[in-house]
Amino acid sequence: MQTALLAIHILVALGIVGLVLMQHGKGADAGAAFGAGAAGGASGSVFGSKGSSNFLSRSTGILATIFFLTSLSMAYMGRSMDAPTSLMEQQSIMDDMTDSPKSVESMETIDTPVVPEAPMQGSTTMDSPENP
Repeated sequence: MQTALLAIHILVALGIVGLVLMQHGKGADAGAAFGAGAAGGASGSVFGSKGSSNFLSRSTGILATIFFLTSLSMAYMGRSMDAPTSLMEQQSIMDDMTDSPKSVESMETIDTPVVPEAPMQGSTTMDSPENP
């Protein structure tokens, strides 16, 4: 679900960027009023004589609404996950995941360091070279 929502979110964001880049600014209307452009100042565009302002504005508004809703949805889904927030909660979750219950006696034997026995005088060990 989150992957699909993220994909939609990215596609909508790219659509908004494309639509905003296709729109012309308010300064372009002033140039068209003084005769610049095709057909005596009329906007020679694919979207009609009024220009692309209505179509592109509405499309941008719709995509902005979808972007807003996907942002809120992802924020809600990210917040609602039950992730531990502290180290103590993480440790208690890890303790719950282990199968064997730990008693005080078993913890003492596990935590006790083991010292290896010293080799006998006459025997050779793997760490020491043999005498020639």
